[in-house]
Amino acid sequence: MIAVLVGQGYRPKQCCRILAVAPAGYFVWKRGPISQAELRRQWLRQVITQAHSASRGTYGYRRVRAELRLGLGIAISRKTVHKLMVEEGLAGLPLRKHHKNLANAATFEDLVQRNFTRDAPDLLWVTDITEHPTREGKVYCCVVLDAHSRRVVAGRSTPTRPPRSSPTPCPWR
Repeated sequence: MIAVLVGQGYRPKQCCRILAVAPAGYFVWKRGPISQAELRRQWLRQVITQAHSASRGTYGYRRVRAELRLGLGIAISRKTVHKLMVEEGLAGLPLRKHHKNLANAATFEDLVQRNFTRDAPDLLWVTDITEHPTREGKVYCCVVLDAHSRRVVAGRSTPTRPPRSSPTPCPWR
């Protein structure tokens, strides 16, 4: 505790008097040899810094710990790695990029006010695209329809009733 206060700029004798500790004990401890735990922490700081720089600054404490444990065979806890990385000012890149969920958000304003009935062809065309993930990648299904005749221009459609009369022939008949 005294070492922390002294490290923050307070005088050692004043700290010893406040904490009711003999100043001689503090100075004996200060001149004493570095403990084994502190030597290990200094060595670990160097190893962690090397592992972090080898990843070009992308690894966080979890991956640095995995590198130390699995790659170098060093037994170390995640809290120790995290603490030493914070002390050294090291941080990895964020794990995930956060995207806004736009599932129910309108991407464009409703230009037809939800009125899809038209009296003549080529007045209103509607479209839809759907993404389907598969094991081999993504499949996109796209449909473009004339709102008057419900004629399919692109994509695939199975009509439930025959289309209204239209001047252009339907390709699926």
